[in-house]
Amino acid sequence: MNNPKIKIVVKDFGTMTAELYPEKAPKTVENFLGLVKSGFYSGLIFHRVISGFMIQGGGYNESFGETDAPAIKGEFAANGFPQNDLKHTRGVLSMARTNNPNSASSQFFIMHQNAPYLDRQYAGFGAVIEGIEVVDKIAAVPTGRMGWFDDVPRVPVVIEKMEVVEE
Repeated sequence: MNNPKIKIVVKDFGTMTAELYPEKAPKTVENFLGLVKSGFYSGLIFHRVISGFMIQGGGYNESFGETDAPAIKGEFAANGFPQNDLKHTRGVLSMARTNNPNSASSQFFIMHQNAPYLDRQYAGFGAVIEGIEVVDKIAAVPTGRMGWFDDVPRVPVVIEKMEVVEE
């Protein structure tokens, strides 16, 4: 069985292809693929960018209007899901969440650099297999504070579209 693949087209930055790992986080991948197929991510932004750490998106549009999806169970070891042993290394996709381990919904992050302290604490579910230089370009944008958010790109980094390219 092939792992599903998605394309993430980021306006003015380029295209990334990511492979998803349903054997590591089946409900997370199912949820993410459903959102991708519905067009949910088109027009949303990477709203949190921390060079040397990660880029996060999937929850806000350019005017910082919040969009969200229903929460899912966090599929990571510290939440009783030991089969997810995916390490938070450069290029890995993982679900963002609050302090509630079952609060992941649509927001995800892509690792810019390794962060082993996130292993077993967040649901990693895929990895960039082409276009990692796009993550590097995004990680280099100037950021600042906007409202109660830190690390917001000064110029919006917009996801033009996401699409499933292989299931």
